[in-house]
Amino acid sequence: MAQTRFSHDLDALKTIAADALAHAAQKGASACEAEASDGYGQTVTVRKGEVETIEYNRDKSLGVTVYVGQRKGYASTADFAARAIRDTVEAALTIARFTAEDEAAGLPDPEELASNPGDLDLFHPWNPPVEQAIEIAKTCEAAAFRLDKRVVNSEGASVSGQQWQFALGNSLGFMEGFPTSRHTISCAVIAAEKGQMQRDDWYVAQRSARDFPKPEAIGDYAGRRALARLRSRKIGTVQAPVLFEAPVASDLVATFVSAVSGGNLYRKASFLLDALGKEVFSPIVTLIERPHVPRAQASSWYDDEGVATRDRDVVKDGVLRGYFLGSYSARKLGMKTTGSAGGNHNLILQSGDLDLPGMIRKMGRGLLVTELIGFGVNLVTGDYSRGAAGYWVEGGEIRHPVEEITIAGNLRDMFRSIAAIGSDALTRGSRTTGSILVEGMTIAGN
Repeated sequence: MAQTRFSHDLDALKTIAADALAHAAQKGASACEAEASDGYGQTVTVRKGEVETIEYNRDKSLGVTVYVGQRKGYASTADFAARAIRDTVEAALTIARFTAEDEAAGLPDPEELASNPGDLDLFHPWNPPVEQAIEIAKTCEAAAFRLDKRVVNSEGASVSGQQWQFALGNSLGFMEGFPTSRHTISCAVIAAEKGQMQRDDWYVAQRSARDFPKPEAIGDYAGRRALARLRSRKIGTVQAPVLFEAPVASDLVATFVSAVSGGNLYRKASFLLDALGKEVFSPIVTLIERPHVPRAQASSWYDDEGVATRDRDVVKDGVLRGYFLGSYSARKLGMKTTGSAGGNHNLILQSGDLDLPGMIRKMGRGLLVTELIGFGVNLVTGDYSRGAAGYWVEGGEIRHPVEEITIAGNLRDMFRSIAAIGSDALTRGSRTTGSILVEGMTIAGN
């Protein structure tokens, strides 16, 4: 592994944040929060065996939030010079003095802040020489082309290594930070037969490059997915069960999270208003949040405000047990923060016993969805309508690929009619879920 190449060490970032806090206090802020961050990375993309792009990124920023009583202002800079830090603080103060008072504004309550956070093994720097990254990308893409002569084109294979660190502090005495990493290998290819073309892709993201499968496996799977979609056809409009493959099932979980997140709740822009303690899913659904899993994609001892994160059951046996609230939205709702400023942490949908073939057999007849297209979700009403592609299933077996269809329903009904959750669990970002079988939806085709 190459050595880290941060512009500043973590102690230097803490000093920068502390300088901003001190200047804000000196200039009359009643409270202040500052976050200094520093990151770097490299991304290489190869297409049809040739290098297409080599990108290097180096980013740093200081964000300062100040409060003057109940008035809030925010400003940021990419310049860590002392003068720039002072100017940024003063810009935030100027903004605060011109904003309206908001009784929910302010730092978290001191007792909510994390203390003595531990190491969650989130930092595994990976800086392969550019020649090595190119070779990995070429190997990945070549595996897709090697599969079948019908794999005729590529949108590219990419290899990316990213590492960053941050220091978060506030005027309540909180000052913490840590380094973190995320590395990705991806491949997207196009298969063609008798004038028809289909694309598909696959990617793997890991904290540590040592956890990657062989790059050939990623390219091979992307190629197999594209080939399987050849000879797609349209189908007639029908009411039938829909099985969401794990990568798109994650999207359903994300929609649920949006519906029970503070901003949409206090604005009354959610179909799950006042649903706490009520059965909103089928009784087989249990969704847990586990923020302290070592090496996981969304692990942290605290949220974006420094509030301690904790294990909890968000949904238990179909019943909604918790929202996703930061300090501001919690105050708006007369509730307590859930440590969710900045989003959720490692949501895990508990799996059933069936793998994907088993889920297909259980469905019997219906649609296996492997791709969702567009965004047709109304969070206020729960109405759901998305373009989709996938496979038609009869007699518990895939019969043919399907394209140019729309799946529609209402999320209230969809959540309650979840009939099974697969054991084919996949992590995408902050969510881990297997495939999800929904008993009945409208599939609009010809």
